[in-house]
Amino acid sequence: MESIARTPLQLGNYIRQRRRELGLTQEKLAATVGVRQRTVSDIETSAAARFDTVLRTLAALDLELVIRPRTKGSSQDIERLF
Repeated sequence: MESIARTPLQLGNYIRQRRRELGLTQEKLAATVGVRQRTVSDIETSAAARFDTVLRTLAALDLELVIRPRTKGSSQDIERLF
């Protein structure tokens, strides 16, 4: 799965999708990351979360953050990716 996330909501949606693919509840993911279930919920709904917590959550889901130059294209082209 390779996806582009440009907003906290998009990132949260990908995290939720991956968690479900792995058959994890928010509670189980929270226990793995070492946070409260509410924190996982906040990440998935784009509420404020510490960056290190988001990175630990990605790692727990066997995902990684890749930094690269932004793709060029119209906003409609980019929206079609989602």
